[in-house]
Amino acid sequence: MASLHDLTITALAGGVGAARLLRGLMRVIDPAQLCVIVNTGDDDEFFGLSVSPDLDTITYTLADAVDHSKGWGLPEETFRCLSSLNRYYPSGTWFGLGDADLATHLFRSDLLRSGQTLSEATASIARAWNVRATILPMSNAPVRTIVHTEAGALPFQEYFVKGRSEGEVREVELRGIATATAAPGVCEALMAADLIILPPSNPIVSIGPILALPGVRTALQNTAAPIVAVSPLVAGKPIKGPADRLLGGLGIEVSAAGVAGMYADFLDTFVLDTQDAGQRERLERQGFQVIVADTIMSDIAKSETLAKIIMEYPHQRRNKKGETAKGKKETGKMSSF
Repeated sequence: MASLHDLTITALAGGVGAARLLRGLMRVIDPAQLCVIVNTGDDDEFFGLSVSPDLDTITYTLADAVDHSKGWGLPEETFRCLSSLNRYYPSGTWFGLGDADLATHLFRSDLLRSGQTLSEATASIARAWNVRATILPMSNAPVRTIVHTEAGALPFQEYFVKGRSEGEVREVELRGIATATAAPGVCEALMAADLIILPPSNPIVSIGPILALPGVRTALQNTAAPIVAVSPLVAGKPIKGPADRLLGGLGIEVSAAGVAGMYADFLDTFVLDTQDAGQRERLERQGFQVIVADTIMSDIAKSETLAKIIMEYPHQRRNKKGETAKGKKETGKMSSF
């Protein structure tokens, strides 16, 4: 049996929940064997700069440079530039760009203006941070997550950060998904992996945009690698973020089982928090292998423990017969959930 350091792992990721699992995984496996496919639906432009929040959170985490207390950004950050920008943009400084973090956005924007793709810029940023893992943006084409509420259509960052996730969600649109393609290496990483992990990321706005890209869902259905997902909900609530509001607004059951159902056409193993152990039997009846563990990664030690549990579990690929989701969902034209 191969050792954990010999296994090739691919993760689909976005947000702090994913970063917290990845920080533990980095202590369990050889980082060079890890490929992380990152959501870019949250990307936006601020003050003329291209900002990729999920890419940066994952990069800083894999570089062991992230502010662990927040789970994103850089430690001991200052905001003098943002304060000065308030003079020129009095209503536009709600998104907290720190002084050190600005260097990443300046560098990325410079590379993109020079004609590089987002994949190329991401690789350059990862090298600058001495990240040994491979980080892939989900697409080089712009895909923007737009949340529709009674207040109108809001870019995700405006809905989440500025609007504090207020308002009833009516639709989540993936603007640009109809013409976007998966970035080079994305589907290949899914097909070549020994194990695929979906960390506890928001299933609508972090994992959903990746799955909506042409070829991704088919690769997950057809890969030989077992696929394991960690529930982003504990006792019906997310540890961080608006997953419950998004799920409920879109008519999806706000529970661990509801999330598992969104991945039913490709998922093999689902990790429940101990507080949701009562849902185990229901998930097993649906054909999933189930792990019950403490998924609240409040410190690095807990992240490492959960990563070890996932890696050491004897995952097996389920026999999926005639999945109705296959083909129906694999159109590349899904603009909303």
